[in-house]
Amino acid sequence: MVATTVREIIPIKMNKDGVFLVSKTRVTLDTIIGAFNDGATAEEIAYQYPSVPLADIYSVIGYYLRQKKQVNAYLKRREKQAKEVRKLNEEKLSSSGIRERLLARSRAGKK
Repeated sequence: MVATTVREIIPIKMNKDGVFLVSKTRVTLDTIIGAFNDGATAEEIAYQYPSVPLADIYSVIGYYLRQKKQVNAYLKRREKQAKEVRKLNEEKLSSSGIRERLLARSRAGKK
């Protein structure tokens, strides 16, 4: 048997915001790996995200398993960014009194 080297292209690409997207879709690497880490099979992930081909999901999972340290570092950065954005949004858009404001708008619209 002759040994051959196969070079596989992993179907992920970073967008302008520094987010890795899978298979020329808007599905993020975070989403695929999160589902996998939550126990979903590749087939279940493909069912949830039909725009991502099953073969690409397998490639991404394989890449993750081979490069776990780097991917986990990326995922931690993304989680930290998400927390920062959430905090900024909560500071800008206070939810206190929202129920009262919505009820007042509803009553005003009924008049």
